[in-house]
Amino acid sequence: MKKHYKSLITGENIASLIADGFLAQPKSFVYEVELNSLKTGIHGDYTVSSSNELYSSQPMLDLLLRAYQENATGKKTLIFNNGIETSLKVQEAFNAAGIDVRHLDNKTPNEERKEILQWFKKTKNAVLTSVSLLTTGFDEPTIQNIILNRATTSITLYHQMIGRGSRKLTSKKTFTIIDLGNNIQRFGEWQQPVDWKFAFDHPETFAKQMHYQSGAGSAVHSHALSAELRAQFPKTLEMTFDIEGYFQEAIDMDKKPKTVIQQSIRQQARMCLDNAETLTQAISLAEALTPEIDWRVKQYVKSLDNASKNYKEWLMEDYQNRLKGLIIKLYPKRHLD
Repeated sequence: MKKHYKSLITGENIASLIADGFLAQPKSFVYEVELNSLKTGIHGDYTVSSSNELYSSQPMLDLLLRAYQENATGKKTLIFNNGIETSLKVQEAFNAAGIDVRHLDNKTPNEERKEILQWFKKTKNAVLTSVSLLTTGFDEPTIQNIILNRATTSITLYHQMIGRGSRKLTSKKTFTIIDLGNNIQRFGEWQQPVDWKFAFDHPETFAKQMHYQSGAGSAVHSHALSAELRAQFPKTLEMTFDIEGYFQEAIDMDKKPKTVIQQSIRQQARMCLDNAETLTQAISLAEALTPEIDWRVKQYVKSLDNASKNYKEWLMEDYQNRLKGLIIKLYPKRHLD
């Protein structure tokens, strides 16, 4: 914008509008989600195809339904998705749970759109799952709960989506936000003041700061899992493991560093068992994890500073053997369950 305008005039910030009684007070519920499978498109935001693949998966649909039931049952709810496929899956999942839900996207005919919005307005416990609509210019003060069933890199879109729930009524002084896209982690609380003048004067620096705050520069986030590997673990929501973070935690708590490797092995053993019908399949999944295991071992050895190449090679072999051994040990109990 600075290329076309000389200055930016800012209005009241959200926190002030809440304090002065113009907007409702938000309460946020955050469910951290692994976003490594998301891809960024030419416009800088996450692509619809990669968002559909993640948010249409059964683990994410289960998480969405659980988050709603834990924090918003009975509240008029607006769900934002990044793809039509996802929104239709959400509608199926909520219908199956006996929840009154409708779907709306930019391809919905005008008459049907009017009918759905009228239904949403009049129905007390309505849930509306939407795509590419209702982020701006939509004013429905009776909304009590906003669900961000998507991730975005746009701070403007982030504020617009949540703003749909902030309209105030005599009978409505608060509303809830359920974040399933790490958006609050990326941008901060919705009501947190943003220095828009700084963003206008120094857009590149502002963008870099948001990139850093989201953890995008850390090792755990820069390590992307392949789509092929991710597809082999459909029942697992969180596949990554912050070796460096757990290593520092072990040091801080005066634990032996090897406990980090033990935790990592346990996590991957559970992954293999959760996604296999037989012991043979579980062992096969453990073998498929070899590239991920190699990366984790490298991060662990790097944290040790002075470990030798021979130690790394030994640790890699020992890790794989212990992982398979733990799977064999736990399989009978999982099988009985």
